[in-house]
Amino acid sequence: MDSTERIEEINRRLQSALRPETLQVIDEGHLHVGHEGARDGRGHFRVLIVAAAFDGQTAIKRHRLVYGAMGELMESDIHALAIEAYSPEEL
Repeated sequence: MDSTERIEEINRRLQSALRPETLQVIDEGHLHVGHEGARDGRGHFRVLIVAAAFDGQTAIKRHRLVYGAMGELMESDIHALAIEAYSPEEL
């Protein structure tokens, strides 16, 4: 899977699992060229997500919800995932 396909799949999974009001998935692979984790071919991504599912949730719980939506992609296609997760009321 190439970077564009990974972004599409990340978007699809997060849309399906969390129904976000706002979602941005950014490929940050260019920032990690030469990095040990970049050598295995998996990507580095940043996610900005705003969803009602995060209402009243701690940062750890929010991250777990995002990681849960990613499933096996975390083992097969994503090396690093930076997460900015907010409830709609926080913006």
